[in-house]
Amino acid sequence: MKIRGLVLIMVAAALSFAPQFVDTLGAQAGGYSAKLISPAAGQVLQPGETVRVEWKSRLPNIDMGACEAEVWLSLDGGRTFTAWISPWMDPRARYFDWTVPNWPTQAAVLDVRFGCEPGYPESYAPQPASTFVIARQ
Repeated sequence: MKIRGLVLIMVAAALSFAPQFVDTLGAQAGGYSAKLISPAAGQVLQPGETVRVEWKSRLPNIDMGACEAEVWLSLDGGRTFTAWISPWMDPRARYFDWTVPNWPTQAAVLDVRFGCEPGYPESYAPQPASTFVIARQ
């Protein structure tokens, strides 16, 4: 019981100091947004094909030192994003080349994400207006 109490005190102490290290002003200073360029809405991709995934984005005005970007794939029209398809990327990246998996769907949607933990929360930019198809092999 003494150890449990000690752990609780340590966690409470750590959390009491944490807010001074979080850049909450940066999170409010400007938002993140992204717009997919490729693949285009309605485009039919073939499994095994290499496609350039490309987007334009607006980044918040913050220090990018601990930031990253990543792209996730939804096979159900954007209801769930279950596959992380990009490599780890610098947030200023605007594209990567992707080998299309053999996951047939009529409703593929990408989400271009950005985040800088702990100072700027992970931000999502799903692209349902750019739904594309992954064909059957």
